[in-house]
Amino acid sequence: MKIGVMGAGAVGCYYGGMLARAGHEVVLIGRPAHVDAMRHAGLLLETQSFTERVPVAASVDPAAVAGAGLVLFCVKSADTADAGAQIAPHLPPDAVVLSLQNGVDNTERLQALLPQAVVPAVVYVATEMAGPGHVKHNGRGELVIGPAARGGDIARLLQDAGIPTRVSANAIGELWAKLILNCAYNALSAIARLPYGELVAYAGVKEVMRDVVAECLAVARGAGVSVPGDVDEAVRLIAATMPAQFSSTAQDMARGRRSEIDHLNGYVVRKGAELGVATPANRVLHTIVGLLEARIGAPPGG
Repeated sequence: MKIGVMGAGAVGCYYGGMLARAGHEVVLIGRPAHVDAMRHAGLLLETQSFTERVPVAASVDPAAVAGAGLVLFCVKSADTADAGAQIAPHLPPDAVVLSLQNGVDNTERLQALLPQAVVPAVVYVATEMAGPGHVKHNGRGELVIGPAARGGDIARLLQDAGIPTRVSANAIGELWAKLILNCAYNALSAIARLPYGELVAYAGVKEVMRDVVAECLAVARGAGVSVPGDVDEAVRLIAATMPAQFSSTAQDMARGRRSEIDHLNGYVVRKGAELGVATPANRVLHTIVGLLEARIGAPPGG
């Protein structure tokens, strides 16, 4: 199958690289520096079990998705509308678009732009771009995808490429579960400039995280969303399984780029205000990250 990756950052390059390694025709659409490096020497895929240069096609042009049966949509939440409009004219009618994004409303926003099926995916992976065309995998890697007409086929395709994948009938609840993890870790990691393992060792951090999680769960309940699993245990496991990982918000700020904070803690604050649910801990984290972004000259988050 031809597979397009719209947004060849750390997440897109990791999953695209795994699919290319499994023999699929993969085209990665990303920034010029990464595209140039991948055109010259392939994608350097450094995982916890192997390091390998994987041949891939790469382009800066969204039209490169033409002919793709599956598109991994991996852009930042703030770029969903623009990126969706850019690929819309080039997608085959029967293509499936898999949204591998943070936040809980990207699938809905993208489906409003595209007639093709858009399937939500919850991403649990620790990755970073270690250099142009070089993605480093630091932990985990599983996906949870929503049900769709071809959801089972997509899950099998991903599993055959070494990507643990399961299909969930409660996709919105699964997305909220991931949102809560992001709200607990992302801003704090960015503010402190610490990886998860060191972050949780500081006095008071776990208590702040508990406050953030409690607010998120209250907002989810107010929105009628059932969040699956043991959220507190999932929060604990993030630091245990990814101790060296910096949050995507921390990585964005370190590079002077806008973060997705408006679509993480900021989303919870806005949704809480709409539902009449107080969210003071999320509001403080959202505000501090916004102030830090302004200080380093990055565009406002989201």
